[in-house]
Amino acid sequence: MAVTHTLTIIKPDAFGAGKSGQIVAHLEQAGFRVVAARVARLTTEQAEGFYEVHKERPFFRSLVAFMSSGPCMPLVLERADAVAELRRVIGATDPAEAADGTVRRLYAESKERNAIHASDSDENAKRESGFFFAEMELIANRQVNER
Repeated sequence: MAVTHTLTIIKPDAFGAGKSGQIVAHLEQAGFRVVAARVARLTTEQAEGFYEVHKERPFFRSLVAFMSSGPCMPLVLERADAVAELRRVIGATDPAEAADGTVRRLYAESKERNAIHASDSDENAKRESGFFFAEMELIANRQVNER
């Protein structure tokens, strides 16, 4: 299976609670390699832009408010079948429904404060990665990691 990339975001709830290191370690133990990472604080406008695909959904406003409420940590991850594997490793949106040992089961507070975002397709992973990281950063980081 080909090595691919995906985007994840350690959300403000988990980042603010000091769980980002544990979550990154969990992802690395699951076979992911960090290609790019940063800490960001989204403005309301940036959160609206990032989650634009959900703008017609009833939870859009609360999601935007939550994602702009504090710092978060976007990461680009790499491994075989990265999108599907990350979604498996993080678990169901509602931590009460997430499988034992998944990121959300271990670190999420609730369905709304669920610790982590994961791209849902290769196409969205590319778009979402480009939202936080310039192609130049991704290429440079891949070259460093290949050494």
